Amino acid sequence: MKIVKRLLNIDYWILGAVSFLSVISLISIYSSTGPAAFRRQLIFVLVGFLLFFLFSLFDWRIFREKPLLVLIIYLSSIAALFFLLRFGPEIRNVRRWFRVGPFMISPAEFAKLALVIILAKYFSLRHVELYKLRHIILSGIYAFIPTYLIFKQPDMGTAIIFLILWMGILIISGIKLKHFLILVTIGLSALAFAWGFLMKDYQKDRIISFLDPQLDPQGIGWGGTHARIAIGNGGFLGRGIGAGSQTQYGFLPEPHTDFIFAAIAEEMGFVVVFLLLLAMSVIVWRTLKIIFNTGANFPRLFASGFLIIFMFQSFVNIGMNLGILPIMGTPLPLISYGGSSAILFFSGLGILENMRYNNKYS
Repeated sequence: MKIVKRLLNIDYWILGAVSFLSVISLISIYSSTGPAAFRRQLIFVLVGFLLFFLFSLFDWRIFREKPLLVLIIYLSSIAALFFLLRFGPEIRNVRRWFRVGPFMISPAEFAKLALVIILAKYFSLRHVELYKLRHIILSGIYAFIPTYLIFKQPDMGTAIIFLILWMGILIISGIKLKHFLILVTIGLSALAFAWGFLMKDYQKDRIISFLDPQLDPQGIGWGGTHARIAIGNGGFLGRGIGAGSQTQYGFLPEPHTDFIFAAIAEEMGFVVVFLLLLAMSVIVWRTLKIIFNTGANFPRLFASGFLIIFMFQSFVNIGMNLGILPIMGTPLPLISYGGSSAILFFSGLGILENMRYNNKYS
C-alpha cells in the first residue's frame, strides 16, 4: 500500500515529458531504421521506465551514508572501461561497446552516473574547504581516470562531457576564481597538446569541417550539410512519417542516433520539434526545482551534475544538427537510439524523483 501511495505521488510533469520524448523517439527510429531497431529500443524504454520507478522508491540517502558503496560504484565503472579498452570488440576502429547478444552496452554511459555520484559525495562533505587546492586535485583525479580511458577508445565527445561535468560541479561548489583561471589555462594547453599529438585525423577533420563546411562537402562535411537540408525540408508540419527524402534515401547518416533531431524535424516538422524542446525544458525546470528547494548538499550537487550532462548533450547534439557545432557523436538524451544512454537518464531521473519526494527528510 505504501508503494502504491508513493507511485501515485510521482512527478507527473517529468513522467509526461519523458513519455512524450520516448514516443517521438520510437516513431522516428521505426521510420528511419526499421522494425528491428524499433523493437530493441522499445525494450530499452520499457526497462528504462522500470528503473525510473524502482529508483524513485530507492532512498537516495544511502549514497550519503554509505561511502563504500559510492566507491564501489565508481571503481566498477572504471574497471568496465579498462576491460573494454583491453578486451572489448573493435567496431569501426573504436572500442566503445560490449556485445551482449543482440545488444551493445556502453560502459561510458554508466561511468557518467558513477562520476556524478562520487563528485556529489566528495563535494557535499568538503564544499566549505574548496579553497584548498588538494580537493580540486583529488576530484580532478576522479574525473581524469574515466576521461582518459574514454578518450583512448577513442571517443573525444564523451571525454569532453566528463571534463565539463567536473568543471561544472566545481563551479557550483564554489571554486575560487584564481583556481578556476588556472584550470582554464591548463585545459587550453591540454587541448593544444591533444591537437598536436593525441587527436585522430578524423577528429581533426570534424573540427575543420565545422569551421569550413564547404571544404569537403562530399566527405567529412556530408552529415552536417544534409542535416541542415533535412531540417529545412520539414517546414511547419513535416514531410510525414516515412516520407523524408534525406532520412529515407540515405543522405542523412545515422538518422537514429547522431542526426535523429534532423530526422524528426524533416518528417514531423517544426510543431513536433517545438513540443520536443518544450518537453526537454520541463525536465530542466523540474531538476532546477530540486536544486533550489533541497536542503542538503548531496541532492543539490547530484541534480546539478545530472542537469549538466542532460543540457550539455542536448546542446551539442542539436548544435551538430544545426551546423553550429562540430560532429561529436553525442546522443540526444532520451531520444537517440541506444540502451545504455536510455538507462543512464531514466535511472538518473528516478533518483531525482526520490530526492524530490524525500526533500522534507533530507
